[in-house]
Amino acid sequence: MVDHKLEELDKETLIAVSQIFKAVSDPTRVRILYLLSQSECSVTEIAEILGLQQSTVSHQLSFLKHLHLVKSRRDGKVIYYSEEDEHVMNLLAQTIDHTRHRQIL
Repeated sequence: MVDHKLEELDKETLIAVSQIFKAVSDPTRVRILYLLSQSECSVTEIAEILGLQQSTVSHQLSFLKHLHLVKSRRDGKVIYYSEEDEHVMNLLAQTIDHTRHRQIL
């Protein structure tokens, strides 16, 4: 029997949730988010550590910043990025732990 009192997601929430899942569906963005969950980094540092082009990193950071998943701060001429959304970062960490655990089994 269907419960007609079930709540439907409003359009704004549905779109926002979809955008977050889109953000973490890309391997490059997952790598960047995982790195930023460990340490604040500049674009140059992220590019060097992950072996990516700076333009690629900048593009992905722009996408993540638009969704408020990362934030930036300026120190002179250098811009540093760090995680902004603790909930999404916790979800990412839990998913990584879950995946690693399943691989062991």
